Amino acid sequence: MASKQWNNLPTFDELPKFHNFSGCAWDVWGKDDQLGTINLLTPEVVKEASQEIKTGITVCLNWPINFPDKPLFNRQTPLVQSFNKWGTVADDIIHINTQSGTQWDGMKHFGVLEHKVFYNNTPEDSFYRGYLSFSDPKQIDPEKIKYGIHNWAQHGIVGRGVLLDMVRYYTENTNKLPYDPITTHAIPLEDILGCMKKQGVTFKQGDILLLRVGFIQRFQNATQEERNSLAGKTETLAGIEQSEDMKRFLWNNHFAAVGSDQPALERWPTPEGTPHLHQTLLGLWGMPIGEMFDLEKLSQVCAEQNRYTFFFTSWPINNLGGVASPPNAAAYF
Repeated sequence: MASKQWNNLPTFDELPKFHNFSGCAWDVWGKDDQLGTINLLTPEVVKEASQEIKTGITVCLNWPINFPDKPLFNRQTPLVQSFNKWGTVADDIIHINTQSGTQWDGMKHFGVLEHKVFYNNTPEDSFYRGYLSFSDPKQIDPEKIKYGIHNWAQHGIVGRGVLLDMVRYYTENTNKLPYDPITTHAIPLEDILGCMKKQGVTFKQGDILLLRVGFIQRFQNATQEERNSLAGKTETLAGIEQSEDMKRFLWNNHFAAVGSDQPALERWPTPEGTPHLHQTLLGLWGMPIGEMFDLEKLSQVCAEQNRYTFFFTSWPINNLGGVASPPNAAAYF
């Protein structure tokens, strides 16, 4: 159960190391914790965030599950079938990889690779892999579903959202991005802070940070040949840099979650010898990573309203023991 108020949280530099990794937050939430930074979304934080609703304007943040038709990272094409069941009654069936499109990466998705552990020092071989089915809701083995996405689904990822529109920041004067979102490029912390200052944004504990970097816009304006080619080559993607200062920024602002419109939040691939940022965010902090969020309309509404904060809700699929999930996310102004 989340505390009513999280006071005196340690800074990044006060967190202990885990072997060669700085900033291990396993002791912050307790040894039995399964929420990670979602602990920050207390009832008080949610109540205060609801005051962001002033106009009643709502924005969907989910790309249709049909996209991309040819997913990256060798993931399965989404299969959507509608059919006539009987008479004038129809059903449909959806078969997707939960990370083929708009998604939250969950705690069971990415661990600390070289040390073969997941969140809270959980050995990689301790997780059940295979088909999960439950016939009795009163007889569920907690070890079988440990760290599953259902924990966030049942709590809800609800609070104040903040958009940093890096695309608008970069193109305001030049009308052209200084990078291609589908090539390896690091978004430096300096530019993130510059965008924050330009937008007049300040952060609060428990904010959900969203960064518009350009993938969705790039995909929508690409040729079909370019779109199809993304699934057939080694992934190269723009994303936030994997620096200690970036980790310090993300932790010290105590975001509840962070996401972007890119297929990988971080620059991909990482420079040789540089660990994936996923290892710290998911493995050491338990922080949800959002990817391929559709931030195009959100960008437009934020510009029109001249405000970059909003009430944010996300209710992942309540899938016991799940690794990841479409976010079912929305912004409210």
